Amino acid sequence: MTTLTTVNGIIIKRTPVGEYDQVVTILTSERGKITAFAKGSRRPGNQLSGAVEPFCFGKFKLYEGRTSYNIQEAEIINYFESFRNDFNGSMYGMFFLELADYYTRENNDERDFLKLLYRSLRALESDNFDDRLVRCIFEIKCLVINGEFPGIPTDRKYEESTAYTLEFIRVTAIEKLYSFAVTAEIQNELFHICDIYRRQFIDRKLNSLEMIKMIEGLNL
Repeated sequence: MTTLTTVNGIIIKRTPVGEYDQVVTILTSERGKITAFAKGSRRPGNQLSGAVEPFCFGKFKLYEGRTSYNIQEAEIINYFESFRNDFNGSMYGMFFLELADYYTRENNDERDFLKLLYRSLRALESDNFDDRLVRCIFEIKCLVINGEFPGIPTDRKYEESTAYTLEFIRVTAIEKLYSFAVTAEIQNELFHICDIYRRQFIDRKLNSLEMIKMIEGLNL
């Protein structure tokens, strides 16, 4: 009899395989980042159809094959359906998924990354937060969680409020992270700092970043 394992997580990547299957990457609270087959999920009427899309958050029942996990069932708690009608929000969200995929590892304790990703996607859905500020907070907190946060750069003099904001992001619990706003000047400095951090710590091209930059350019 096949033993099923239940994990809680969010789909961060999906790749079609063959005619009807997909391989998905799930960021989980129990086993870190895992890869699993969703057999038949592209077949119309399949029980996994629609449940293994990027952003789907919920419970996934898996059985372990010889070389990979296979998804048996999925109970989705949040589809983040608002992104279907919000192009800008969905592109920021895809950027967050790509960063989460970059930073997380299989069989690591990635509960903080999962919590940050979920809270950040919720912040993108809300009208109470500027998407660009959410992006900065997410990028900075990723470095904090990963143990790489270098502090404020020394390339120029920054506003005291910028240094305070960076420290707030560093020390504040993820549950309370999205609780403030900043001026346009401070936000621009945070953008500049995030660009410095990205060049320093990320060693590959992020496919969603150019679209994000285009969106932010149009919104200036």
